[in-house]
Amino acid sequence: MFNPKYSITNSVLNDLLEIADVKSLVLRTPILPIQEAKLRRLALIRMIHSSTSIEGNILNRYEVEKVLANEKVDAPKRDIFEVKNYRDALLYISKFAEEKEKIAVKTILEIHRLATKNTIDKDKCGKFRKDKVYVVSRRGDKIIKVSYTGPEAKIAPKLVGDLVEWIGKAEKENICPVIAAAFAHSEIAAIHPFADGNGRTARLLATLVLYRRGYDFRKLFALEDYYNQNRAAYYKAIHLGKNYQERLKADLTNWLEYFAGGFKFEMRGVKEAVIPLSLDAKMKSKVGQVYLDKKQIKIVDFMMAMGRVDRNDVENILSVSPATAKRLIQSLVKTKLLKQNKQSSKNIFYELNI
Repeated sequence: MFNPKYSITNSVLNDLLEIADVKSLVLRTPILPIQEAKLRRLALIRMIHSSTSIEGNILNRYEVEKVLANEKVDAPKRDIFEVKNYRDALLYISKFAEEKEKIAVKTILEIHRLATKNTIDKDKCGKFRKDKVYVVSRRGDKIIKVSYTGPEAKIAPKLVGDLVEWIGKAEKENICPVIAAAFAHSEIAAIHPFADGNGRTARLLATLVLYRRGYDFRKLFALEDYYNQNRAAYYKAIHLGKNYQERLKADLTNWLEYFAGGFKFEMRGVKEAVIPLSLDAKMKSKVGQVYLDKKQIKIVDFMMAMGRVDRNDVENILSVSPATAKRLIQSLVKTKLLKQNKQSSKNIFYELNI
């Protein structure tokens, strides 16, 4: 059974308290729909760019945004697939969290499949590795140092199962979601259960744990951005031994301090972005609708991830009739959140009006 060793230091406690304060502020702060949509879109781009960049993806944020808008980018196909894959994986975990399903081993396998499709062999995509795995430092094509040796492939499925059991236990015992997400992240990195894509899967699983526990902060944050700003610090914090046996004996307090500190740093950024957008009473009277309902939010989330949305998309993601889909889209057009792009009478779609 996975049983992480850690202490709640004053640093961790103070960070968790500040995070909770920001969470309360973000949830109660009214924001114009168009402004919230823009912040979500920026967070999505930052998440995708930073998480793939950590793994060596060469696309910059502008190019990531173009890929998400289905525009042509002159870049290796693998890099383009990685961006689209991360978007698809984020859509999956968002829907999964909304449906309140329990995280299972198959959930982690699906996250990996979505994050790595078209970038690794099909027999390795969404499947546990069959060989030994090493984390290495390279200079060009030459390996200069083996930093970490993962556990034997045959026990990786059991170790992931133990982690899933602990995540469920952490939820039942109401262990702080930030702590649960931190150790979900580090343990996937330690097990290295896949041939490739372990880092992305670890970061996505941590995000899912947060989303499920109500720590989505209106999806305005991007922890991956913090890791990418100083990769050396990220690697140092998450590296706690030469192999998995050493890892089991390690105290994870330093990693927890890093993770909570990074979360606090990102939450301060969210706070700074949200406060200026808070609406006073006069503004509220002018804009009419300030908050989006659940169906509208699903439409906007899909549109931000895919770059556009049409009536058929709305029918599919909400399982509604064509008439209802049309009505929902028009309600968003009236808020001036979406604008129509009519290429022809048969090809009508909608984009963010920003």
